[in-house]
Parts: sequence; C-alpha cells; structure tokens
Amino acid sequence: MELEIREYCEADLPGMAEIWNAIVEQGDSFPQEERMALNRARAFFQQQTFSGVAVDETGALQGLYILHPNNVGRCAHIANASYGVRPGCRGYGVGERLVRHSLKMCARFGFRGLQFNAVVCTNRAAIHLYEKLGFTRLGVTPEGYRMKDESFQDLWLFYKRVT
Repeated sequence: MELEIREYCEADLPGMAEIWNAIVEQGDSFPQEERMALNRARAFFQQQTFSGVAVDETGALQGLYILHPNNVGRCAHIANASYGVRPGCRGYGVGERLVRHSLKMCARFGFRGLQFNAVVCTNRAAIHLYEKLGFTRLGVTPEGYRMKDESFQDLWLFYKRVT
C-alpha cells in the first residue's frame, strides 16, 4: 500500500475523529472513555506539537498519530506519542510507518527521546513493533489499565533515544 504521511489539515479532522473514536470504543488501548466530537477533535489535534496522518493513493485516511512533550519544564525534551490505524487496515505496516515518521519528527522538534507511558500488555502488535524498532521496556504499572470489560491489565513503559 502506498502511503503519504504528512501533517494533518482541516479536511482530515472527520476521519481522524472516526479513527480515534473507534479505538476509544474498543476499550483496550487508549485511556479515554468518551468519544470526541469534531470541535473537540479540532482543539485536541491542534494543541499537539505535531499531528500526522497517513493517506493512501486514493487520499483515504488510513492512520494518524500525535506527538507532544511527555511532561513539562525540565522534562519537556522527551516526547510522547499515540498512534491509530483504521480498523481493517491493520497488519499492513501503517503503524510502523507512523512510528518511524514520529521518530523523525521528534528529532525535528528537538526531542531527545520518545517514551510511551501506557502500552497495555495485551497489545501484542504494538509491543512487537516497539521492540522491533529498538524501544526498551522500562517497567510495568501493575493493573494500570481498566479494560472495557472492567478487568485490569498491566501497562508497560517503553523508551527510545532519538538521535
């Protein structure tokens, strides 16, 4: 699949909200519980350091990511990111391309590393990808994530230095 990864534009917002909301509704990876209406999505994606989208050769939105500081002040040089791939498009390398692009954007924006604070231990595809790309698992927050079915799963933290 041919993909272009670029900064989002206004026309992308409905598709971005759709992908984000589908992941939220799954209840197994994003911490949010409420759907994002278009106005809220607009504000949310605007406030990020970078919001990127993956579009295929037809112009259809296949994925997205957000990039922002993981913390403030003296810790703002480490980035955090979230990724979303359209259901039905998973398993075709879209997520890997998004992560690789975000690492380039980290360098562009002066971040020295990329940290994931909340990777649910059951998210095997994400874990496999992060390990493949050289991220280090830093630790675990026991039962740090409440699944949609109300069970609890561990959260794993990952980090990669950006050069």
